[in-house]
Amino acid sequence: MSTPFDLTGRTAVVTGGGRGLGRGISEALLAAGADVVVLSRGAVPDELTAYAAGLGRTVSHYALDLGDGDAIAATAERVLADHRVDVLVNNAGTQDRHPAVDFPLDAWDRVIDVNLRAVFQLCQLFGRPMLERGEGKVVNLASLLSFQGGITVPAYAASKGAVAQLTKALCNEWAGKGVNVNAVAPGYMATDMNEALLADPVRLEQLSVRIPAGRWGTPQDMGGVVVFLASDAAAYVHGQVVAVDGGWLAR
Repeated sequence: MSTPFDLTGRTAVVTGGGRGLGRGISEALLAAGADVVVLSRGAVPDELTAYAAGLGRTVSHYALDLGDGDAIAATAERVLADHRVDVLVNNAGTQDRHPAVDFPLDAWDRVIDVNLRAVFQLCQLFGRPMLERGEGKVVNLASLLSFQGGITVPAYAASKGAVAQLTKALCNEWAGKGVNVNAVAPGYMATDMNEALLADPVRLEQLSVRIPAGRWGTPQDMGGVVVFLASDAAAYVHGQVVAVDGGWLAR
């Protein structure tokens, strides 16, 4: 029996959808009935392809460096020639750690390009046909650092604060035209991006004791929330930044 969370017959584009949080999101979308198009520099793991096949779904891969605006435009054109895209999940991101006073400007530019400029460009390119059809879903990946400043990650914090505001700005223009734009803000997740924190026992303890849920998050914790925002169940949800943080922001 169909439910409001059923994504059968829809296609979702997920940047960085083959690893980390992106893989958890891809698996959840597949389980909900969607086909998935992964945009990433690295190949899609065989396990994800096999998982999709076992569900009768497909995973397609298009190689893409999100720091290259020309490549983004060309790849989006190829994807849209091959697929009707119903859902866009801007998951991929990068960060660099340096004290703010010494933060290299080339590193700053790279983080802003990948985490913000690419997100906006992809929203434009995939959002345009959604607006023409009068329906579509965009889910951006924000962060706890959309709300807080962090330490030694000024570019990442700036980019993720901007993603939250971009989500609201697009909502104001697109909600009345049938396109939902929302964001998910992951808390502390046990993924490669946080390996520096996970490897620091002092910082790990400081962070862990503040999480009311008593544990770090996993990619699977993200998937269901993205499916909700990509589904008809979230038809009247617009411009929200949903924290998936084990209660961190409530402390």
